[in-house]
Amino acid sequence: MIRTGPKETQNHDNNNQKVYPQPVEESMNQKKDSIEALILQIFNNISSLKTAYIQLQDAHTPYDPEKIQAADKLVIQELMKLSELKHSYRESNPKPASSSPQDSRLATEIQEQQNLLKTYEVMVKKFQTQIQTKDSEIVELQQQIQESSQRKLKLEKKLKQRGLLNKEQEDSEEENNFFSIELTPNLFCSAVDAAYKSIHDFSKPLINMMKAAGWDLDAAANSIEPAVIYAKRAHKKYAFESHICQRIFSGFHEESFSVEAGDLTVSNEGFFHQFLAVRAMDPLDILSQNPDSVFGKFCRSKYLLIVHPKMENSFFGNLDQRNYVLSGGHPRTPFYQAFLKLAKSIWMLHRLAYSFDPTVKVFQVKNGAEFSEVYMESVVKNIVPGEGDQRPKVGLMVMPGFMIGANVIQSQVYLSGAKCVD
Repeated sequence: MIRTGPKETQNHDNNNQKVYPQPVEESMNQKKDSIEALILQIFNNISSLKTAYIQLQDAHTPYDPEKIQAADKLVIQELMKLSELKHSYRESNPKPASSSPQDSRLATEIQEQQNLLKTYEVMVKKFQTQIQTKDSEIVELQQQIQESSQRKLKLEKKLKQRGLLNKEQEDSEEENNFFSIELTPNLFCSAVDAAYKSIHDFSKPLINMMKAAGWDLDAAANSIEPAVIYAKRAHKKYAFESHICQRIFSGFHEESFSVEAGDLTVSNEGFFHQFLAVRAMDPLDILSQNPDSVFGKFCRSKYLLIVHPKMENSFFGNLDQRNYVLSGGHPRTPFYQAFLKLAKSIWMLHRLAYSFDPTVKVFQVKNGAEFSEVYMESVVKNIVPGEGDQRPKVGLMVMPGFMIGANVIQSQVYLSGAKCVD
């Protein structure tokens, strides 16, 4: 027999069971909304991260350390926000425990922390590099300060040896002076050295401009003194120094330096005061205050004497500068300013020479004269006489000599026909 009672009873029990509805759809909607909000936050965070990265790139061109550091901080902040979103999602959606011996969630956490650690390591290395760079800059600046201090000490020692630097004085009358100057032969020797250097310095732009203008420098040097035999082609520069020397020192033996100054009489002390007044000033500033002063007339006459019209025209394509000087002006061109440094140096030497009592005597050496070690010094060192046993002959005088009482300051000469020993 087939029994049907129990089945009917079971169906009856099922039909009589009460069912309580659960808010499944509402729960699913809330979860969906939270995920959408999370996704929006992630997108916003990624956009911010892109912006921060672009700012970081822009900070490198041009390189701006402050902007780079600020952009780095923004990138780190956005990365931290992403990490926080990940933690928030995992905490609200925990995964069931895995029977695997290696927990995947823990492994992910470890990986994330390792990535953050790498980021921090990169930042630390960057900061260490910046610190090392700053340390190197500090060391370099300290070396520069030390070298400057050593140069200062050497200069003070040299000035003391030459009589330029006296013992420290706190007299109020010396408040506006860097050094207290005494009139000594050593002071004049240093002025002679400065004067010769100024001739050498002015000859450089003169020769360079002649080259640029297409001058034949060999022919120009030979036209100054054709009988000179040069040991090296480069020594022909002394011909141009001699040309400058002969013209700038013209009239040096005269108290007026061949400059019209009326019936004005200047004492030895007055000449020394002029020297002190001029030595610390820029020559262009002196001329701007009084372009028709005695110094202004000196500069004007010497420029017109040294720079030939043909030479100036080849330099500048016109004679505008020359005409400006002839009309009483002093142009502010680089070439004329280079000349003014020369003029000031020679003018100061003249003022100083007439500060002594008796005055310093100047002497010149003629070309072809026999070389004398007492009165002359060769501008080229390590030389030997040429063929034969004859004494070397003077080819060019590039700086005159001077006599301060019984003391002799040698004339600087170039010896013709001598040979250099390298």
